Amino acid sequence: MIKVAVVEDNKTTREGLKTILNLSGDFECVCVCETGEDALKMLPKHAPAVVLMDIQLPNMSGIECVSKLKRLFPGLIVIMITVYEDPDRIFSALRAGATGYILKRSLPQEVLSAIREATGGGAPMSGEIARKVIQYFNAQTEAEDDFESLTSREKAVLDLVAHGFANKEIAARLFVSVDSVRWHLKNIYVKLHVHSRTEAALKFRRSQ
Repeated sequence: MIKVAVVEDNKTTREGLKTILNLSGDFECVCVCETGEDALKMLPKHAPAVVLMDIQLPNMSGIECVSKLKRLFPGLIVIMITVYEDPDRIFSALRAGATGYILKRSLPQEVLSAIREATGGGAPMSGEIARKVIQYFNAQTEAEDDFESLTSREKAVLDLVAHGFANKEIAARLFVSVDSVRWHLKNIYVKLHVHSRTEAALKFRRSQ
């Protein structure tokens, strides 16, 4: 019997997961927690092999809780279970040490399958999440290719734009004319597929 803990602030969801686990025949819900703070106190006492962790917890987020738990118990398997499908949240959770990521609307059997997959060495993700992961990586690769196409001077101009400098200030720092700065910006917009200095700056910051 594999021990599982649930960290979820919604009582209905928390009790539902507990019931699913205890009726599975494979798993035992040994601990339920409402907050990340409770999890850090209670999980060491119950020593679960797997934790189902909500992202949006009061005070300490689920992502922060995962990070702290993984430092204490490197072998702990954490599966994020949440309503969020935002790629940034997905990757923040995975970077923090989560093994998998499934949606709360997943069917009971899908939740159990995810736990079995994780304990078997896999990285469970719902189909929707997996697609977002692929899209995210594709977008990151495209962005890297876009930046590779910039010349060294264009990169210097973009760096100063991202730091809030106006065209005249950029020209003075790079010892070029303002018209040259405008020309470089025009080329930057084309290569990065953006339409303004704000979009260019945001794209640059995300790439760092």
